[in-house]
Amino acid sequence: MTVGILGLGLIGGSLARAYALEGHRVLCHDLNEDMLSFAMLAGAVEAPLTADNLAECDLILLAIYPEGAAVWLEENAAFINKDALVIDCCGVKEEICRRCFPIAKEYGFTFIGGHPMAGNQFSGFKYSRANLFEGAPMVLIPDRFDDIELLERAKKALAPCHFGSFSVTTAEDHDRMIAFTSQMPHIVSNAFIKSPTALNHKGFSAGSYRDMTRVAWLNPQMWAELFLENKENVLSELDTLINSLKQYQIAIQNNDEAALVALLNDGKRRKEEVDG
Repeated sequence: MTVGILGLGLIGGSLARAYALEGHRVLCHDLNEDMLSFAMLAGAVEAPLTADNLAECDLILLAIYPEGAAVWLEENAAFINKDALVIDCCGVKEEICRRCFPIAKEYGFTFIGGHPMAGNQFSGFKYSRANLFEGAPMVLIPDRFDDIELLERAKKALAPCHFGSFSVTTAEDHDRMIAFTSQMPHIVSNAFIKSPTALNHKGFSAGSYRDMTRVAWLNPQMWAELFLENKENVLSELDTLINSLKQYQIAIQNNDEAALVALLNDGKRRKEEVDG
């Protein structure tokens, strides 16, 4: 299989390594030519992905920011083989699916939205690894939900990544859920670390501090774009969190132990309810 990958960051680089490791031909495009050269030296990429060899790709994976991925597909759709499968790996889905489904229909290839639920706080090819996706969930957003053959085709094409599970949903439901499970933790972590007290945390912090602040170290440009692409869902989750925090604040201000215990018990019970 010939795989074309757009972007050589953590996700794109890990995809390249995963497919190359299993003997597939990997072609990549990245604006950073030095990074592309390094990926070729590392054996993750065979050659640059260009308009001349784009039609050779059986699978194309878009692993850059949503706006850039949509623009690239708009500009290069005419060069894509009609038998090719194109999957994006962006963190939000509504806008990119809205733009890319019609492009695929117009030019005759197949597009499916995707979001690999894997990663870490670091970015860039140097942190990529072939087993990044092993056992991780993969979310798929098809244009049609009754096309079982398409879903099986996508799973087969993604087999070298060794995802642990696949879920299928709509772009709207994906973005609503991802605002809570992914985007909010990054906002909260990034805001939490701004406390002046953080400057003196050494010697006073342990696991809970590390867990809370791990994703404060993020890619600002990427996450800003993702938050704004998913603005309404993120604002809704922020309102919910702020209203909840105010309840804790009021209970502590009023020395209301009973109310505080009730709030903490409610949170503990909810954790058991949602995670088991």
